[in-house]
Amino acid sequence: MSRPAPRGQCPPLFVEAVLYRYRAGIPWRDLPERFGDFRVVHTRFTRLAGRGVWERVFAPLADEADNEYAMIDATIVRAHQHSARAKGGCRG
Repeated sequence: MSRPAPRGQCPPLFVEAVLYRYRAGIPWRDLPERFGDFRVVHTRFTRLAGRGVWERVFAPLADEADNEYAMIDATIVRAHQHSARAKGGCRG
C-alpha cells in the first residue's frame, strides 16, 4: 500500500519538480517557487532514493526506451569558441 504524500505536497507536482531539476541541470535551491520549498522536495527525493523507489520506477522505463528523441540535429550543436582553430592560429 502506498503512503500518502506529505501534507501540502501534490504527488504529480513533486515528480515534476524532480524531473524539472534534472532536465534543467540546476541545484535544488534553484527550483522555482511553484514547486514549494526546495528543502522539502529534496528531503522527500532523498528518502525515496534511499528506499530504491526511483530505481524501481525508472528501470522498466529504461528497458522500453525509444531513443528516437535522443537524436541530435547537427545544425544546433555548437563547439566551444576555442575549438575552431588548432593551437597557434591560422596558418596561411
